[in-house]
Amino acid sequence: MAESPSPQLDRLLAGYHRFRDTSWTPNRQRWATLRDGQNPEVMVIACSDSRVDPAQVFDVDPGEIFVVRNVAAMVPPFETTPGHHGVSAALEFAVQVLKVKEIVVLGHGMCGGCRAALTRELYGAEPGAGGFIADWIALLDEARGPVVAAHGTTGRVAERAMEQAGVRVSLANLRGFPCIREAEREGTLRLRGAFFAISDGVLHLLDEATGDFSPVT
Repeated sequence: MAESPSPQLDRLLAGYHRFRDTSWTPNRQRWATLRDGQNPEVMVIACSDSRVDPAQVFDVDPGEIFVVRNVAAMVPPFETTPGHHGVSAALEFAVQVLKVKEIVVLGHGMCGGCRAALTRELYGAEPGAGGFIADWIALLDEARGPVVAAHGTTGRVAERAMEQAGVRVSLANLRGFPCIREAEREGTLRLRGAFFAISDGVLHLLDEATGDFSPVT
């Protein structure tokens, strides 16, 4: 039995037809080159938030960036315990197989995951009822302390501080991966922190020497 149509699927299919007409067909030569494999030079770690699509923010073509998205754009610490290490597997593939030259951690404004880490509103929730999210954003527990001490747990100033602290945590965790640490030391890989403000559409880059995010002009 065929699935019944829905407004949501209709919108997706309409978008697919636009893509075929305005992107795929006029750029068939570009797509033909991608049949033989991919060779992106940049990996972007971004949030799953529907408002922050790295391909749109950076206006890139297919094949230009290798993207991993998850709640709050987090990189977990390097661990060798059994389990399903999805982000770690993607990092391993990007660095050791694709040989990317840059990894960008892209945080963003109004991030629900960072807000939940700040307020701990999901603390103690059962898996399937917020517990998976709570366990994931617990990666920010250590960074939360200084943010709360300086700004409290509510308001845009505190939320922005938590969002940007999340980028710094992910960068620190990236450097815990031996393959990344070695590539950075050899100068074949560069790590970069970035922050996209949904409120005004401005991208900020992190200066790791000062710890400050500055808008791109």
